[in-house]
Amino acid sequence: TLAKVGTITPDKARAKAEAHAATVKDGGDPLGAKREARNALSVGDVLDEYLKSGKFAVKAESTQAIDRGRIERHLRPLLGQKFADKLTVEDVRRALASIRDGKTATVEKTRKRGKAVVTGGAGTGREAIALFRAILNWAVEERLVKSNPAASLKLGSSGVRETFLDDPEHYKRLFETLAKLEAVKAIRKEAADAIRVIALTGARKSEITRCVWRYVDLKAGTINLPPTAHKTGKATGKPRVIFLPSAAQKIIARQPDGGADDFVFRPAKGDGGELDIKRAWSKVRAAAELPEGIGLHGLRHSIASLMALNGAQAAEIMAALGHRQLSTAQRYIHFAEHARSTLAERAAAPALAGLAAASGEGGVSAKKDRA
Repeated sequence: TLAKVGTITPDKARAKAEAHAATVKDGGDPLGAKREARNALSVGDVLDEYLKSGKFAVKAESTQAIDRGRIERHLRPLLGQKFADKLTVEDVRRALASIRDGKTATVEKTRKRGKAVVTGGAGTGREAIALFRAILNWAVEERLVKSNPAASLKLGSSGVRETFLDDPEHYKRLFETLAKLEAVKAIRKEAADAIRVIALTGARKSEITRCVWRYVDLKAGTINLPPTAHKTGKATGKPRVIFLPSAAQKIIARQPDGGADDFVFRPAKGDGGELDIKRAWSKVRAAAELPEGIGLHGLRHSIASLMALNGAQAAEIMAALGHRQLSTAQRYIHFAEHARSTLAERAAAPALAGLAAASGEGGVSAKKDRA
């Protein structure tokens, strides 16, 4: 069958028949090609398979939610209808530009927060396409597609420096502000203490707000999280141990006793679920005049960076913070090396000025100094 009667002229039908005959003569299979095209996977099909895969299942719930949002709000609307094996670099580049320019921006209803405002932007575009590239890499491994057209696309970097606390004065203001706001009941005691423990340990927010008493061993000075209770546990199948400095042990010890499965840091009555400390942190950050870009996760970056500055190796940082990949911890080593190099330059500045003056490289200023 070439076409339905009335949808093609006899002359075009004859030309099409001759073309098919030529293809068959050369060893081709027009019907097979048509069948293959009909059965070809779309990008939407690949996205569906990924969401059902073990690769997606081992991700933390929070990461799954973020990935699902990027897929459903950006990738599927822009690329879902295209055939996966016919996707081009230019298709992916156009999708990146569309997200960057806000063409996928929308406001949608959600169960938890009532609505979600999807804005798009350059950062969202980079993150969505980086996820898409990873999905296509998985699809190539699973033999769902032949190649990954997003692999060669350069996404660039955000250009935003991770914000963290690297000054004792920052920590002084943080802990003083926590005490002041707690005293006037601007924030709950439990929220203040949870933030203190995060600042002292570099633990993830969820590792502290979801911590229950059976995970805590104050005699050993540890919080022992099973694989199901921390971000990388699903992927590694390994527990995570958070080592508590003495100050953090005292903070946990003063929390009201509870059952084995009760939260250490109790939420307000009627709230349900874990303690919410985001609003408390916003108040603390502003009142303590901490760097504007720092969030609760920035306290984690701060501990890792300070460890690196004090000579810790990547493997030690990886173990202390529960990173899954060595490369994640390695970036703090690179930061520390750069920071030490900058510090060395600053420390040597007076000596370098004297060297320049003595060698005559200081020009007029050197002569004035000698005078």
